[in-house]
Amino acid sequence: MAGLNVNRAEFIRSAASPKQFIRTPLPTVVFAGKSNVGKSSVINRMLNRKNFARVGASPGKTVHVNYFFIDEKLYFVDLPGYGYAKVSQSERDRWGKLMEDFFAEPSLMSLGVMIVDARHKPTADDVTMAEYFKNSGCRLVVVANKLDKLKKSEIEPNLALIRETLKLPGDVLLIPFSAEKGQGREALLAEILKLL
Repeated sequence: MAGLNVNRAEFIRSAASPKQFIRTPLPTVVFAGKSNVGKSSVINRMLNRKNFARVGASPGKTVHVNYFFIDEKLYFVDLPGYGYAKVSQSERDRWGKLMEDFFAEPSLMSLGVMIVDARHKPTADDVTMAEYFKNSGCRLVVVANKLDKLKKSEIEPNLALIRETLKLPGDVLLIPFSAEKGQGREALLAEILKLL
């Protein structure tokens, strides 16, 4: 892969508060998505790893901002999953505060990668997250994961529904993706390489 050796990836830190956020001149690719949308699987697929970004046995466990350093050229930033019913209100509030702090510093993000479930209409939480990204002014790509679970005939209507529900501007790329099969990986990688 010209430009970026994704096999050179290392976990740097989990940030539980703004003072632990990594502030760097290097590009940062920020991944966000609901707890059970397969965010870790998408990151692992991008890095050709099986379980590099921990795939949680129970969703909603990542309540930190996790940083991975890729090829000493850029960071993958894994935001805590949202919208999981079984976490306490205090956990949810902590998550909300952490996200507000994170998005309050647009310099922390070069590219937003928002992951949604290709099978379902985006939730209210998804819409909120899309707004966070749009308001931050950072470039956004939306990844519709779990494509392998759809029939061919369902793909276009589902993608249209996602675009409409999230009110995505025409210039926001919506990538049909399967972390399982690897579809969409090249398209997302192409967007990431534009940062270098």
